[in-house]
Amino acid sequence: MSMKTNGKLAVGGAMASSTATPATGQEERMLTAHFSLEELTRSGTAIRLGIDNQPPEKAVVRMQALCEHVLEPLRQRYGRIIVTSGYRSEALNKAVGGVATSQHRLGEAADIYVASREKARKYAMFILAHTDFDQLIMEPRGGKVVRWLHVSYTLRRRNRHQTLS
Repeated sequence: MSMKTNGKLAVGGAMASSTATPATGQEERMLTAHFSLEELTRSGTAIRLGIDNQPPEKAVVRMQALCEHVLEPLRQRYGRIIVTSGYRSEALNKAVGGVATSQHRLGEAADIYVASREKARKYAMFILAHTDFDQLIMEPRGGKVVRWLHVSYTLRRRNRHQTLS
């Protein structure tokens, strides 16, 4: 349950702010200083197929932890990073061919667009050296071209620091 106080939302004991978006004038819920809930739940596939991708509060708390521990430090270091996939509802995960046990379904994972293998390596090296993470995967695995970096963070257990490529 969240409670609004002075433009901030209390989420799982932490404060998440909300700001008005210029385009709609509606409040945008912020998970951290530079990541909104909308950014971590936006999906072209969900829009195209009419799939509801609204996360439960437990997933919001997990997305906030992912942002605080991994994504925010990465964005502060490199500026603009593009999250291509964050939270996925069960229906959305199925529609995109995700595995049933995907951490995306829990709000624990994000895929970050990378323009080159060099950029993927740069991001990966930063994550390895400066953050606590659960998984770090260069995707598609075994491909000649890296298109995105999958990163996860969990509150359910100790993070594994598992890397796959």
